[in-house]
Amino acid sequence: MLHEIKKSLPTSEQIALVNMERLRNNPYPGRGIVMGFDAEGKTAIQIYWVMGRSKNSRNRKLVLKDGVVKTVPFRKRLVEDPSLIIYNAMRSINGAHIVTNGHQTDALFEGIKNEEHFPDVLSQWSEEPDKPNYTPRISGIVFPKKTSAWSGDTSSMVFSEIRRSRSGQTIHEYYPYNSGILPGFGKCIHTYEGDGKPLPSFRGNPYSVLLEGSIDQIAKTYWDLLDKNNRVALAVKTIDLESGDVDYRIINKLSILHPRAVLVFQFSRN
Repeated sequence: MLHEIKKSLPTSEQIALVNMERLRNNPYPGRGIVMGFDAEGKTAIQIYWVMGRSKNSRNRKLVLKDGVVKTVPFRKRLVEDPSLIIYNAMRSINGAHIVTNGHQTDALFEGIKNEEHFPDVLSQWSEEPDKPNYTPRISGIVFPKKTSAWSGDTSSMVFSEIRRSRSGQTIHEYYPYNSGILPGFGKCIHTYEGDGKPLPSFRGNPYSVLLEGSIDQIAKTYWDLLDKNNRVALAVKTIDLESGDVDYRIINKLSILHPRAVLVFQFSRN
């Protein structure tokens, strides 16, 4: 009987596929982060995506400059309020690779430079002040080997979510992973459970997804998972865990030459 029960349980791959299909069917997960490893476990992978419903949110793209992935306006003259839509999304320092959905990217960069712990840096931050949505601030870090930047332990990846509770309090959640992410898998977190008025904040642990194929295949897979009407831009970053070499792929919905085309911009840096 026990053997039969075990056979009926879904595999890790099946669970990940169900989660990815749920993401595909979500019209508005908002901004999202995925972190995990390639199939050999030798490369860490970070994904960040941007979505938008308003003209202000959709009027932007992701660019790579001097090792920093950032959001920039597509047409500057159309920007209404840059405070929550223009920011550095991916940075690295001292072997730590940061990805977030807002200005906390720079706070974490400075904190790690000053040897502060991840939760200490974010302890004074709250959810975004975009009433009535109060969008969560989501963050992730891939740490170098044998780091103590995460409260003294050696977790290789940590997610953070800062969100507003139903009673109006700010909640800080941290999700550290050391051996909890298998090769070929990642964990995913995003700002919203789905569309709505107001937008419902994501709640619960980061969920499992697959990370299969080359960096180009991963970029295409996750771009295709996002709602085609609301997706804005996506970046994939790979980090060789031995050499520290990184590679990037960026997909933007808008381009200067073809405003309605999807172009893939490829960058690499050793």
